[in-house]
Amino acid sequence: MSQVFGFSGDNFCPSGSIYTNPKEASFFPSLGHQVDAYFPPQKRSRVSVPFVFDGEWFTQKQKTSIESLPDECLFEIFRRLPVGEERSSCACVSKRWLMLLSNICKSEICSNKSDDENKMEGVSEEFGGEGYLSRSLEGKKATDVRLAAIAVGTASRGGLGKLSIRGSNSGCGVTALGLKAVASGCPSLKALSLWNVSSVGDEGLIEIASGCQQLEKLDLCKCPAISDKALIAVAKNCPNLTELSLESCSNIHNEGLQAIGKCCPNLKSMSIKDCAGVGDQGIAGLFSSTSLALTKVKLQALTISDLSLAVIGHYGKTVTDLVLNFLPNVSERGFWVMGNGNGLHKLKSLTIASCRGVTDVGLEAIGKGCPNLKSVQLLKCAFLSNNGLISFTKAASSLESLQLEECHRITQFGFFGVLFNCGAKLKAISLASCYGIKDLDLELSPVSPCESLRSLSIRNCPGFGNATLSVMGKLCPQLQQVELTGLKGVNDAGLLPLLESSEAGLIKVNLSGCVNLTDKVVSSLVNLHGWTLELLNLEGCKNISNASLVAIAEHCQLLSDLDVSMCAISDAGIASLAHAKQLNLQVLSLSGCTLVTDRSLPALRKLGHTLLGLNIQHCNSISSSAVEMLVELLWRCDILS
Repeated sequence: MSQVFGFSGDNFCPSGSIYTNPKEASFFPSLGHQVDAYFPPQKRSRVSVPFVFDGEWFTQKQKTSIESLPDECLFEIFRRLPVGEERSSCACVSKRWLMLLSNICKSEICSNKSDDENKMEGVSEEFGGEGYLSRSLEGKKATDVRLAAIAVGTASRGGLGKLSIRGSNSGCGVTALGLKAVASGCPSLKALSLWNVSSVGDEGLIEIASGCQQLEKLDLCKCPAISDKALIAVAKNCPNLTELSLESCSNIHNEGLQAIGKCCPNLKSMSIKDCAGVGDQGIAGLFSSTSLALTKVKLQALTISDLSLAVIGHYGKTVTDLVLNFLPNVSERGFWVMGNGNGLHKLKSLTIASCRGVTDVGLEAIGKGCPNLKSVQLLKCAFLSNNGLISFTKAASSLESLQLEECHRITQFGFFGVLFNCGAKLKAISLASCYGIKDLDLELSPVSPCESLRSLSIRNCPGFGNATLSVMGKLCPQLQQVELTGLKGVNDAGLLPLLESSEAGLIKVNLSGCVNLTDKVVSSLVNLHGWTLELLNLEGCKNISNASLVAIAEHCQLLSDLDVSMCAISDAGIASLAHAKQLNLQVLSLSGCTLVTDRSLPALRKLGHTLLGLNIQHCNSISSSAVEMLVELLWRCDILS
């Protein structure tokens, strides 16, 4: 009967059977199968947790889990985990665990070793790296979760040394939380770059300054939420800062730069661009510190005045490279005072662009006040004339390189005046888009040639023609690099005297865009200088044909880079290059050579033994199947098609 109620005999009477004699059980007749009786199936209880009797209902307790622990308890557990894979594996469980692990600082890690052992070993294995690893996040990939994963994952592999974040997801982008994870887990961080990250403000950068005190390079571009408060924190906590770049940071003002000047004695490179809040006080505070060792300075698109240039001229005693671009409020007086400040004696490189204050008087003062100036770039200096340029070259006796671009008041007289007065050190001169140059027939009195000049570059100066080139040949016999691009007024008669007068042997020659040159020039060039020629660019010289390639194949043993794009080259010319005995081309450009067809495939395959780069873009007569075959055959060569 016990089975009727779902109990077995053993369960109903724990002490044993109710029958003293087991045979007595057989005295009871069987019910038989015809009796309609209900026998519920016997089941073992599957409940693994206790029940609590509450009223008339049985209530099951909630299942316990480690996830029910508060963050404080989990934090205490995680900081006792062994370093390495164990800690990284836990970070994979959930975002919550990842964020907790990423916020454990080095000082909070529990160690079973004694304090003396820790001191002997120095920094622990996890946080003891030199920071050689580099990570870059862009766009949608830049999130707090990824930063936390980077902080945890790199900690046991030498530590993160360089982090670059460019752009951010507008929905779940990088915030102070992500930078806090980096600050906690990557104390070895030495370089941080934030570009166009509007969601990061002072709080995030302050966390970096507190946790990453080894920071050496900081680059902030289009970070409008970062202000002087964060920059002051960087100055106070990161004494090893050597490079600082600020661009389009509207909330950076003078106070931040003043703090950098006071607290960062190792700062060597400073770049400030398009920061409307930066004025004379900030520049003065940056330079006036006696402990500052700035060597490279770039100021662009700022509202500073003559006062800032006066400060640079007086206090920039360690500056070697100076870039001044688009400073509309700086006048002639500012450049004159800077040159007469007697503080730029170590200046070697100077670039000035789009500054209306650059005049003859100011530039001459700079030449006199910078005795070690070697490289000068003057771009869009509308008020600079021949007299000022000649006076400057006379004063700057150490000048080795001069580049002029869009200086339209400079004429042929100013150009040759530089060559006559530059002394014996000028090695390179470059003119680009200077429309004041006119091709005039000059009768020059006997002068000593400019033996030091090695490089001549004339780009897109339409007035530069044959007459000027013939004079250049007489004045510059030691040229090794010649760049004459976009000079439609130059033909064979003008270029041949320059080639013939070169005594040292030309190494690099760029004649792209000189549409009136013919095979005669190329033949003369390779006959005279084929034994030294390494680079030849004839792009767009439409009169250059296969005859030039035949001459090149015969005379140019050292030529490694050849560009005959948009020339009258056909399959026969490519074949002549392939049959050259000693030609070792590494780069060949045939872009736009419509006469080159699939028949050149065997020749290109043979040239491919030495080629590292091949450009066959816009070669419409080469089929796609031939291109695919070339890609397969020339597997070590980069092919543009």
